[in-house]
Amino acid sequence: MSALVSGPISRAAVAPITDVNTNLVAAPALPSGFPSHLDSELAWTPASLAVAADFILRLNEDDITEVNAAVAHFKTLDQDGDLVEPTNFPLPTLGPKLEKLSREVHNGKGFSVIRGLKPASYPVEDLSLVYLGLSSYIAEQRGRQDKRGNMLVHIVADNSTKLAAEHHRHSNKSITFHHEEAGDVISWLTRSTAAAGGKCIISSAYTVYNVLAATRPDIIRTLARSDWPFALPRFQCRPVIFYQDNRLIMNFGRAALLGNEAHPRSKNLPSLTSSQMEALDAIESIARATEMEIQTQAGDIHFINNLAILHRREGFVDGPTEKRHLVRMRLRSSREGWTIPTALEHEWERAFKEQGTKNWHLDPMPDFYFPLRSQPN
Repeated sequence: MSALVSGPISRAAVAPITDVNTNLVAAPALPSGFPSHLDSELAWTPASLAVAADFILRLNEDDITEVNAAVAHFKTLDQDGDLVEPTNFPLPTLGPKLEKLSREVHNGKGFSVIRGLKPASYPVEDLSLVYLGLSSYIAEQRGRQDKRGNMLVHIVADNSTKLAAEHHRHSNKSITFHHEEAGDVISWLTRSTAAAGGKCIISSAYTVYNVLAATRPDIIRTLARSDWPFALPRFQCRPVIFYQDNRLIMNFGRAALLGNEAHPRSKNLPSLTSSQMEALDAIESIARATEMEIQTQAGDIHFINNLAILHRREGFVDGPTEKRHLVRMRLRSSREGWTIPTALEHEWERAFKEQGTKNWHLDPMPDFYFPLRSQPN
């Protein structure tokens, strides 16, 4: 069962502008072309999503039987697992439900969960096929996630080195709200959960925008300026928010703007201004006040619209046998995908269009792992 949590919006983060005599003055206008309010299903609050059935697709026995038959069928084709798609992973009854879910993720509430898989029932190869097969109905294109060409990223706690322990993938610390730097849809399969903590926590960028547009339009102007000095995965100055095709798009992460222990920011790069820091804090405060927590279960597959939904992680604790293990993919749909702003195209092209190595590691690999073979095929 999901846990829905909300709270009052921080007044400090969205306080109206006043002059030196504390008299209210007219707020500056929104950036040209930006609306005063986003009237969209994407602008949700936890109160509007109080029923888990609104966003959880629960697989029944017939669905599981159909999934297992699709796995068996695909394996008869003698194809590489990364080629799995709806045409060779047939789901005659479940497929239409997943296609509806795809529309929901792209143009509805912006997120969904598939629940009912039992990871322990599958060899890791088959479980990975299930994950890729189901995900292909949501968005069929899969993107690289780093310069090594990793297509599946394993998010597990790793304190073997200080660098690993501080990296977002391998830290067990909490992480602030953010987006991945590429991918229309971010998906992750929960192979196993932590002993404590590690919930999925999301918030609507559309709701954040509406609050700011109504109370602090100056912050919207700051977020829409093209002078934000992003350092990861490459240095560029661009906006945090965009408005095109009647859609709001938000994309940022604090590590790319401020650095962290795993990715220290070069002193040669520009620092954020006080207005930019205020804007980041306002996003975090409003997002936390309107966030939703989902108590993740082993076997859950999450999908979030990376252009419209913020996500964060609470800290977690692994036990002797209960260890958190997520497998993440970056996805894009040729049919449902949004038009990507010019300033973000480079990262999307690197992820989805560039030719190069693609590594499909079914289990976590150490840093600097090279796939040398001990025997021929």
